[in-house]
Amino acid sequence: MNILGINAYHGDASACLLQNGELVAAVEEERFNRVKHWAGFPAESIRYCLKVGGISAADLEHVAVSFNPKANLNRKLLFTLQNRPSVRSLLDRFNKQSKSASLLQQLADACHCQAEDIRAKIHNLEHHTTHLASGFFVSPFEEAAILSIDGMGDFVSTLSAAGRGNELEYFSRTHYPHSVGYLYNAITLYLGFPAYGDEYKVMGLAPYGEPEYLEAFRRIIYPKGDSFELNLDYFNHHTQGIAMNWESGSPTVQAFHSPELEKLLGAARDPKSEVTSKHQNIAASVQAVTEEIIFHLLRCLSDRYKSENLCLVGGVAMNSVANGKITQNTPFKNVYTPIGAADNGTCFGAAFYIWHQLLKQPRKFVLDHAYWGSEFSDEECLLALQHHNLQPKKLERDALLHHVVDTLCEGKVIGWFQGRMEFGARALGNRTLLADPRRADMRDIINLKIKFREKFRPFAPSILEERVGEYFEIDEPAPFMEKVFKIHPAKRDQIPAVTHVDGTGRLQSVSRSTNPLYWDLINTFAQRTGVPIVLNTSLNENEPIVRTPDEAIKCFLRTHMDAIVLGSYYVERNDIK
Repeated sequence: MNILGINAYHGDASACLLQNGELVAAVEEERFNRVKHWAGFPAESIRYCLKVGGISAADLEHVAVSFNPKANLNRKLLFTLQNRPSVRSLLDRFNKQSKSASLLQQLADACHCQAEDIRAKIHNLEHHTTHLASGFFVSPFEEAAILSIDGMGDFVSTLSAAGRGNELEYFSRTHYPHSVGYLYNAITLYLGFPAYGDEYKVMGLAPYGEPEYLEAFRRIIYPKGDSFELNLDYFNHHTQGIAMNWESGSPTVQAFHSPELEKLLGAARDPKSEVTSKHQNIAASVQAVTEEIIFHLLRCLSDRYKSENLCLVGGVAMNSVANGKITQNTPFKNVYTPIGAADNGTCFGAAFYIWHQLLKQPRKFVLDHAYWGSEFSDEECLLALQHHNLQPKKLERDALLHHVVDTLCEGKVIGWFQGRMEFGARALGNRTLLADPRRADMRDIINLKIKFREKFRPFAPSILEERVGEYFEIDEPAPFMEKVFKIHPAKRDQIPAVTHVDGTGRLQSVSRSTNPLYWDLINTFAQRTGVPIVLNTSLNENEPIVRTPDEAIKCFLRTHMDAIVLGSYYVERNDIK
């Protein structure tokens, strides 16, 4: 049984393939076309997944898409009658719906076949249903509460539910125009971070400030029953829509706060101007109120469905700071947030929904690692290096690990390109930049030499799974870098390069079973230094994470990283003739 899952016509377009209920491939389109958060039809991703599965489009039984224009139709009609939204916003919605009608032909074009060759049944699934499935059906839990919370999908921003076995039970929905994701997005744009997906910058900026404007934000968003509401006086999306461009290039979103917000908080920041303490305090305040709303939703969900297990999904589930506080602020004890918690992961949510809900198949697959993308052999790595006139050293496994640790201990920055590429927003040890976390100057070195990004953004620690409790106040796994925890005060001076200004770290706990090579590298570093942690940031420079050896080498050559490893091959900058 072959099931293709697709996220299309929305940010982070992606595809995955299930074969007999097992995930075999998953990838985002941006990794192929090199356009961040690309929002069209994931043609290259589909071709990749079919190739990994050894099948053609004719072999597909089901194709599942993570949006449904007919979902919540009565709510949409009622809203339109009551609010008379702008013609532009209605045209935007019609444009997306018309694209979905041509999906079969686009799939055929992507697979270089005729539409009549594709016998698969195509399913348009409600957006948040696919979020639920992307969390619970691949989780380790037999039963769990589930919260999906994002900007907006199919007219819903928030959906609470429960899962048992291969069944889902829905509780409550929060409909447009009320959205935690829209609040955070609006403030991100207000703070002068205009790129699609820049919310993580606000999350990184927040610890530098104090929540001086928290009471003001409590007037902008507030709990209501088991949900919440936005005070729409401060926004205009419900009357004018949100000006978005999904057509080509990276998605763009225009500011949608009203003049009332600037009366409350002051003028919006120009993206080219300095980030001041006021902006830091606004970031701290929106982060604080977001956490309050999330914890309110989770406590209400816990009252509705008693479980220690929680699956948290949706774009707001990418707020790793809030995620790291859930077990201290709610009754939940075990929290699973998958790779691709945002819209990219709805591709495998759609596919698993078909497998478990439509086909009634029992659960047997657990998504416990991120490595579902492209891989390249040593021979392919060597050919790419030779194409760039580089003369690498080939090292056996143990020699390579020790050589890399030597280089790290010298204070150098190393590109690390191994195995199958990660799915999702985080580099998790296969398309990674490595550095020594003990060096206080390392964050500035990487920002100046390679990343060319804001100084307030933190770098992540990859830590041996077995030793999380030694360094962090909360001893929980975080395999997808999806939680921020406080670092023990006594350990912060040991690892300054990965300790944020508030004493936290967005950790990746590394399992020996899911990535033995990366685990061995960190363990080798631990044996040498006593510290079971390396600094990990993504192998890229203002672009999507690299996919191919050629892209990795080009990143190495145009930046100032000191060395790069591709498979068994090692090259230092000093080796370049």
